[in-house]
Amino acid sequence: MLHQLEPVAVACDLSIPAERRLGVGIVGAGAIVDAAHLPAYRRAGLTIHGIHDRDHERAREVGARHGVPVVDDLETLLADPAVEVVDIAVVASAQVEIAKAAIAAGKHVLCQKPLAPTLAEAAELVVAAEQAGVQLAVNQQLRFDEGVAAARAMIEAGWIGTPTAISIDVDIATDWSAWSWLMETPRLEIMFHSIHYIDAIRDLFGDPDQVHCVLSRRPGQSARGETRTVATLTFPGDRLAVVHSNHENIAGDHHARFRIDGAEGSIRGTFGLLYDYPHGRPDTVEVFSRTLPTDGWLPYPVTQRWIPDAFAGPIGSLMLAAAGGPAPRTAGADNLKTLAVVEALYRSAENREVERPSYERVAA
Repeated sequence: MLHQLEPVAVACDLSIPAERRLGVGIVGAGAIVDAAHLPAYRRAGLTIHGIHDRDHERAREVGARHGVPVVDDLETLLADPAVEVVDIAVVASAQVEIAKAAIAAGKHVLCQKPLAPTLAEAAELVVAAEQAGVQLAVNQQLRFDEGVAAARAMIEAGWIGTPTAISIDVDIATDWSAWSWLMETPRLEIMFHSIHYIDAIRDLFGDPDQVHCVLSRRPGQSARGETRTVATLTFPGDRLAVVHSNHENIAGDHHARFRIDGAEGSIRGTFGLLYDYPHGRPDTVEVFSRTLPTDGWLPYPVTQRWIPDAFAGPIGSLMLAAAGGPAPRTAGADNLKTLAVVEALYRSAENREVERPSYERVAA
């Protein structure tokens, strides 16, 4: 049955053709740029014309490690005609003004998630990019993780029939102190972690019409915000998604699993990155199908990793759009709907009621 897996492998391909590659400038020299952005871009054959961080020493350290020139002044980076795409990887509170400046300079922009601290600020960025005629995308790279991309390809091929449910169960231990600025944020787990799952679910199932969420903290935990969430999303046609994410597992029996059920089969797998973050391991993906049919569970041979490989996806999709192709898969306009779901989940947790995402507030 290996020949039947070939189209899945093609759908997971993140290579960026040479004729589509644009010059990149990076703002931010944190751990994620060091471990994910720069290695992924190097593998994809992209040219990085400069990296800027307000911590000049950190920028020089990361730049030297990856052979990237350091630009001490943001305005100089934005004025460089060789920089066609600005990749921003800073905290959300600082990202908005940097993105506005990059857009005003006529650059295509890839923003870190969340796009902005609020939906209103995010919508302003989307409008600004549209008015400037540049592409704006968000680094929601889980959509491009090979395990998730393989599952999407299997669904689109009809292998599990009409999809009916998604469940994501993540039970791990996260040392939030690795990101000191996260320790004091009142909105933590959904805004900065489960937003990946919410966005990937939207990519697979579309926009939920209702959501419900509960949040909690472990007594004595160091982080201010929520570290365990249980969220349910319902969709037209009796479809359902459930996300359980716990970052306070002190017992060591960690797991990170997903399952997608359909009328004619199921897909199950693991998020390999979360078993030994940030090193991780490849995802696992298996499909059971009555339409192929499979003899039990058929494994798909995942060879890439969420970090760093999937990080080539958002920027490659943005470059395709800049070349006249379709809108980026993680376009800012689309990401507004992910943020609308996130806001609805927080409202639900506060009100202890089912909420409807306010898509009418999306100004794209």
